[in-house]
Amino acid sequence: MRKIMIMGAGAQGSTIARRLQEESRVEKIVCADYDTRAAEELEKALSKAKAVQVDASEVANIVAAAKGCELIVNGLPPDFNMRVMDAALEVGASYLDMASCADENDDWINGVRIQLARDEAFKKAGLTALIGCGSAPGVANVVTREACEQLDSVDTIEINVYEGVWTTRFIPFWWSPDTAFQDMADEPVVYENGEFKIVPPFNRPEWVDFRGLGKRLMYDHHHEETATMGLLADQYLKGAKNIYFRYGGPGCDLAKRFWEMGLLSSDPVEIDGVSIVPMRLISKLTPPAPKYEQEIREVIDAGIEVEEGAFLVRVDGVKDGEKVRIDSYVNVPGLRESFARARISHESYLTGQSASLFTKMLVSGEVSQKGVFPPEVLDADARAYFLKEAAKLDITVDQYIERRLF
Repeated sequence: MRKIMIMGAGAQGSTIARRLQEESRVEKIVCADYDTRAAEELEKALSKAKAVQVDASEVANIVAAAKGCELIVNGLPPDFNMRVMDAALEVGASYLDMASCADENDDWINGVRIQLARDEAFKKAGLTALIGCGSAPGVANVVTREACEQLDSVDTIEINVYEGVWTTRFIPFWWSPDTAFQDMADEPVVYENGEFKIVPPFNRPEWVDFRGLGKRLMYDHHHEETATMGLLADQYLKGAKNIYFRYGGPGCDLAKRFWEMGLLSSDPVEIDGVSIVPMRLISKLTPPAPKYEQEIREVIDAGIEVEEGAFLVRVDGVKDGEKVRIDSYVNVPGLRESFARARISHESYLTGQSASLFTKMLVSGEVSQKGVFPPEVLDADARAYFLKEAAKLDITVDQYIERRLF
């Protein structure tokens, strides 16, 4: 692929651009954003990069900027997904994104269905659209499929992500606070007994005992994996009947208190005759995640109080008549190490580097499948290639298998 466009030049988009700079097959990287500051920084730093301003609210604007591109990497907020996908089809480019979103009725399952419904159009055009290609979703999906392939049947899939990084500066989230708080306030989708269910925020609190870390409090959390995996369970995940995504950490605990106080509500409240939307107020007052190198350096230099985390994919099923549990731990560089390696945060490192690997697979032809699909659909060779390349970036997986007699 000679020409590639990256929509959104934020932390993830910038990481992908820097990795594509290393690819001999890539001749030009179009870095597109409405706010061109980050895109222009990439143009200065990378010989293959060209910054362009694009208003992605209209498909025609994306099409005009993407002419001649063979791949569009969508690093914009998920609300733009369908416009960028439609632009890719019109241009004749393959597509990759890192997250999904709900439909106009706030239905997350249908939002994923709408993306998957473009499958035939992309197949007919001989194109590939990989959706949900970051860390979670992304790495989590590949690791889940790898575990499921070792079993005859699967009962339960549980993805647990715990993040506990506290610095002397108050930074509750290392990605967009707007997105973080909205995710916390959303009602999680779980796949239970073969059916999708909507549960309350912070549902099913449970102490999960992570190897090397100990017990940490986790909650059901709204995430794409339950949607894509539930829809594809019979085809690709050995008929899994229960699928959950669980999240925990200091930022989660903070958001739970806000939610209990009504501060994550989008309904206006009257205070001294002034109408205020609590969610907007909280998001406005929360410090943004450090984005640029100097900002991250200053936070690290000021001091890190606690840096811990765990990324566990747990799959329960049956193999040769025995109950089997497969625990897969994803190991990733922490904040200090990520900054030392790539001058970015740990959050940007895992998501951006993972997305860059999925992008590299499209560029190099490692993904031969056509149509629209998430990473759990990738064939065995593609999954093996991803894990091998991820290990070179110190993104590795330790797997523990327990067998139990009935």
